[in-house]
Amino acid sequence: MSIPAAPPSAESPAERVSTPVDGVDVLGAISPSRAGDFMACPLMYRFRTIDRLPEVPSPDALRGTLVHKVLEDLFDLPALDRTPERAGGMLEPTWQALLEAEPGLDAMFGEAGPDFAAWLLSARTVLDRYFDLEDPRRLEPADRELYVEALLDSKLLLRGFVDRIDVAPDGRIRLVDYKSGRSPGVGYEAKALFQMRFYALVVWRLRGIVPSVLQLIYLGNGEILRYEPDEDDLRATERKVEAVWAAIRLAQESGDWQPSPSRLCDWCSFHEFCPTKGGTIPPLPERPVVVADVSTDESED
Repeated sequence: MSIPAAPPSAESPAERVSTPVDGVDVLGAISPSRAGDFMACPLMYRFRTIDRLPEVPSPDALRGTLVHKVLEDLFDLPALDRTPERAGGMLEPTWQALLEAEPGLDAMFGEAGPDFAAWLLSARTVLDRYFDLEDPRRLEPADRELYVEALLDSKLLLRGFVDRIDVAPDGRIRLVDYKSGRSPGVGYEAKALFQMRFYALVVWRLRGIVPSVLQLIYLGNGEILRYEPDEDDLRATERKVEAVWAAIRLAQESGDWQPSPSRLCDWCSFHEFCPTKGGTIPPLPERPVVVADVSTDESED
């Protein structure tokens, strides 16, 4: 079977905006999404990061991308114009802009897929729910969709995109992430907060300030998850990320990328290549390179 792969010159979003680390022998680079992939299923990590197998975004993932972009652009408006009606009116032009940037995103709509009008209405429902949780007229974010990176003492480069950073007059920092899905069930909060602790670690290393609040806004069911980290939390996160990276390198050296079946398999795009689903694992690329590129999709929502 011939497996299409990303061309060698293809850049990740991070590679387009990151700055070279001059004079440093960087161990590697990892994002919270890719670290989460490996912890969920090493084989899925391999398919995404090493094989770079193509993935067709799901309607839910596309809705998340659309809503994220509207919420990002909403704060370009004067404060008094940040209303549910104005945000709803931004959905269609934002969708058209996404299509221009990536033609073919609408291929799933039609006879065999979801109805576009119903899908767009569901995006409006998710977007309206945001206004039940926050009043954007009273907010002036310091940064939106901000790319951040920091090099640890171990020479591992951490990088990613933070949805929103709020800075209080006294300098306190709040990191905010929008999730278009539902909030995690009891016992799954730690996994949900890993991404935010990762970003908090990067911001701490960059600015020397531990963020006061990590906030996850779940638009699927209208809940907010907040957490107040401390230095011990972030040091533990650093150790966890370095342990994940060590496990990734071990898998690369051994060539043993084990599948890890779970409920998350229902949302995986790689069933035809996964042995737990009756698929066949493709051979590794001739020169596999472990690069944890940064994605802005909402597939994990």
